[in-house]
Amino acid sequence: MTTQDFTTLLAAVRQIVTARDIDRDAKLHAICALLKREVAHYDWVGFYLVDPARERELVLGPFVGAPTEHTRIAFGQGICGQAADTEMTFVIQDVSQETNYLSCSPHVKSEIVVPIFKDGVVAGEIDIDSHALAPFTEADNAFLEEIAALVAALL
Repeated sequence: MTTQDFTTLLAAVRQIVTARDIDRDAKLHAICALLKREVAHYDWVGFYLVDPARERELVLGPFVGAPTEHTRIAFGQGICGQAADTEMTFVIQDVSQETNYLSCSPHVKSEIVVPIFKDGVVAGEIDIDSHALAPFTEADNAFLEEIAALVAALL
């Protein structure tokens, strides 16, 4: 993907976020579908949201891709939990090299997880799995961090 392609996708995400005729979960699902459809190396796209009843636990929100058994993840557990706990983006180019990786599918080779901040606190995250080794670039990272900033308005 080129920077121009990501710019076009950001505009589409902005339209989804500001749409008045659909609810939050429908917007998040639409963003997942858009990203999976338009970015060839995004094979599973989903949102994990902080459970308001359990502040240090993520619950699976809208996603597009194969079903996962990981519907609840404690902060610190797996790559998603680490990203939430450390408040940092994690780019894992080869999940087989990670000792704390929670496998969703034998096809997943890499993962990127970007925290979403609301009022300075992690409120959720974008999780993307790829079936390719090392597909994520700095452009993916910057693009997804911009999406996280846009999505924060929905949480």
